[in-house]
Parts: sequence; C-alpha cells; structure tokens
Amino acid sequence: MNRARSLQLEHVSPAGLMRRGISRPSGPAGGQEASILALLRRWYFARKPDAGFVLTDFPATLLQAKVFDEWLDSRDEELDAVYAGENANLPVIEHYRTLGLLVEEAGAAR
Repeated sequence: MNRARSLQLEHVSPAGLMRRGISRPSGPAGGQEASILALLRRWYFARKPDAGFVLTDFPATLLQAKVFDEWLDSRDEELDAVYAGENANLPVIEHYRTLGLLVEEAGAAR
C-alpha cells in the first residue's frame, strides 16, 4: 500500500463511498452485496477511462471479483496487479492468482 500512496491514484473503498452518503441503507446480506456492487459500478463507470485507482476491501467475494472483471472487459481495461490483505477471501485470492495478477509478497504464508 505504501507504493500506491506515492503515486497519483484515486483510493476507493465501499465503506468510504457509503460514508459519503452515496449508498442506501443496508438490508439483508444479499441485498448488501447488491448495494456494494451498485455503488462501485456507479463509481467505476463515472471515472475517467485509464485513470489509476486503488481499491480497498473490493472485491471482497468471488462474485464481486467476477463482476469487476466484466466491468474491466466492457471498458477494454485491465488490472496491473492485485495485492491481498491478510484477511482477504481465499476464493478471491485464488481467482487473481489464476489470472496471474496476484502479487505474492516474499515470505507470505498463503
């Protein structure tokens, strides 16, 4: 994350967007995931094409990762790298590892 701070990248997280009042109140778990996807979709498609960004806590599930991949494909964009935090969802880690995007830190226990 320290590497990203030195670059001119937009830092985005679902929690940060919700705090700004863009999201509706959360409901059941499935509804909450749908709300997060809708919120991040609005952000993603409103941003300038090819503008750099760092996402925190998204995608948090395999469904979110696959939907995000579709958004990237629809704009003919791609990720440069994925860094997984220590509490990251294992299926999401494996998804990005399979795509060759996961940056594995030396000495990481995964």
